[in-house]
Amino acid sequence: MDYGFFRVAAAVPRVKVADVRYNSDSIINLIDKAEEQEASLVVFPELSVTGYTCLDLFGQSLLLTASEEAVKRIMDHTRGKRATVVVGAPARYRGRLYNCAIVIRNGGIKGIVPKIYLPTYAEFDESRWFASGSDFLSPSNTRVGRFVDDGKNHYCDGFDSVTKYCGQRCNLSPNLLFSIGRTTFGIEICEDFWTPVPPSSFLAPSGAQVIVNISASNEVTGKHRKRRESVINQSGRTVSGYVYCSAGYGESTMDTVYGGSAIICEDGELLAENERFRMEDSITFADIDIEKLGTHRQKKNSFRGMAPDGTSASEYSNLYCRFDLGDPAPTDFTSKLYRKMEPHPFLPGNDPSEEAAECEEILSIQATGLAARMEHIGCEKAILGISGGLDSTLALIVTAMAFDRLGLPREGIIGVTMPGLGTTVMTKSNAVDLMEALGVTSKEISVVPAVEQHFQDIGHDPSVMDSTYENAQARERTQILMDMANQENGLVIGTGDLSELALGWCTYNGDHMSMYGVNASVPKTLIKHLVRWAAENVFTAPSPSGGRPAAEILIDIVETPISPELMPADSKGEIKQKTEDLIGPYELPDFFIYNFMLHGYSPSKIYFLACRAFGAESSNDETAMPQTHGTYDRETILKWLKKFYWRFFSQQFKRSCMPDGPKISPVSFSPRGDFRMPSDAKVQLWISELEKL
Repeated sequence: MDYGFFRVAAAVPRVKVADVRYNSDSIINLIDKAEEQEASLVVFPELSVTGYTCLDLFGQSLLLTASEEAVKRIMDHTRGKRATVVVGAPARYRGRLYNCAIVIRNGGIKGIVPKIYLPTYAEFDESRWFASGSDFLSPSNTRVGRFVDDGKNHYCDGFDSVTKYCGQRCNLSPNLLFSIGRTTFGIEICEDFWTPVPPSSFLAPSGAQVIVNISASNEVTGKHRKRRESVINQSGRTVSGYVYCSAGYGESTMDTVYGGSAIICEDGELLAENERFRMEDSITFADIDIEKLGTHRQKKNSFRGMAPDGTSASEYSNLYCRFDLGDPAPTDFTSKLYRKMEPHPFLPGNDPSEEAAECEEILSIQATGLAARMEHIGCEKAILGISGGLDSTLALIVTAMAFDRLGLPREGIIGVTMPGLGTTVMTKSNAVDLMEALGVTSKEISVVPAVEQHFQDIGHDPSVMDSTYENAQARERTQILMDMANQENGLVIGTGDLSELALGWCTYNGDHMSMYGVNASVPKTLIKHLVRWAAENVFTAPSPSGGRPAAEILIDIVETPISPELMPADSKGEIKQKTEDLIGPYELPDFFIYNFMLHGYSPSKIYFLACRAFGAESSNDETAMPQTHGTYDRETILKWLKKFYWRFFSQQFKRSCMPDGPKISPVSFSPRGDFRMPSDAKVQLWISELEKL
């Protein structure tokens, strides 16, 4: 099963300038390596058959003839192989020479794409030797015509530019698209990419999910950083996989040096990158998620919008000729996946500076959203239930930041501890100590008497610790907060998080409800990370009151088992009711939420990816992320995945009427701003697929 993946390779051969025999041998060797790893598409650098730096030797007929013969050697070598190969070579047509990408599959030339933009500045002088591929962009050179594929020739006779190359007739045009199974790719060459509107900007909305760039980009200080960022960004703008492959060792160093950069990206994310300046051949693999790209393009309705001149994407699409190259290579993605699986996709990256910037940004979004709401309604007080748990801790931090931004004294923040039938000494003391350390007003109101009276009123036996027993406490706490807000003319700040909303792990009209939910788009794994980061980077000073320092309290809270504390403690007074025993370790449902919501993955694909991210086999996989998470066997992952789907579908009614709150992560369940789902949608389709596993 391919799970929607497509394996690509960016191959950088060691070259010898004008030694086409040596270069073709290097290319053939790398094709064999790509074939061994079951790649479906192998990309080589610009003019890799001759070497990019031949300069005026491109005027030598002997070199051009030898280059075509070398391409034929490569072509013959691919016969019987499943990989599609893109190599760079010069091609002659009607007395002109073009810098081209040659597409080869199973012993045949499937098309030739010429470079459009020829750099003639600084160290470049390409127009001295080559003509521009714009020669083939005239209106008369349309794709309407008869397709010919007789096993040797492969072309559309509707193009003016049908040429004979390596003894085969094929099309020479920038307007070619190539399909391998469900994947379509288009090609741009080096400088094409650096223009204000590169060809990929039209290739992608015309159907290319993968963009190939064969390049010869020399190295100067700072250029690689810009190159890398540009490739990443273009893959994001075009919602595509982008395979960039540039010339390397062996190119002439008379005036320039080539580092051999290989970069593979997907929708704004770097998948793989090689080490530059290697003196030997290198090949870099990545598995591009074609299914994900299709989902993102489908959701992004502006993707196939209008060009600035009013031309629609469908009109541009009609300019391209599409060639079907057959099925992809039979790739076993289950034994090896050239793709790092991040077990905690909601968390910031590993770079310390980026992590700090992202954590500060998240807290700022939350605080700004709350500050704007309070300023709008002219409110100067906030009411929070403080339990000593993760969610209320983050909400308290955010509220304090919002008050600081508004110039309001923190005494206007009223934190209320509401001990119930399951509250432990540890969580209560952490709640009280944290409020003291942050300088907010602290109150304590036990819900026990009111709940016990309520049990009497409705005739509930308190020894029966069911949902009535639990939810009565949650609703009593919410009632206290709401009534205090009326009393103080304040705003009840919601503490519930994204993970709880996804799983319905909240009491309807209890902790489910607030006047502004600052954590509504923050998953539990991210909350844990934010609180720990704040302890280690923000609240490092001693407590102004001389009590426990905030950092110590925050770390203690992070390490406390997650619990609603609605059930009595054990005989040692410790937490007995642990949430993760009931709904699974939060890192699993957060992983499920991210991939279900953002990428629209099927249950079987989420299961496959979760097994790679968290399963024991991932520790032996060179593409696996560092082990910074729990390890779970397949049965455990499947168990919690089934639980996730069942709870997600059955609990939509709670999300349909959730309070306002700012969108923080890429996922939000707000029925007004992001997610709309019928409360009575059936889960059977998803569960049935899981049962087949």
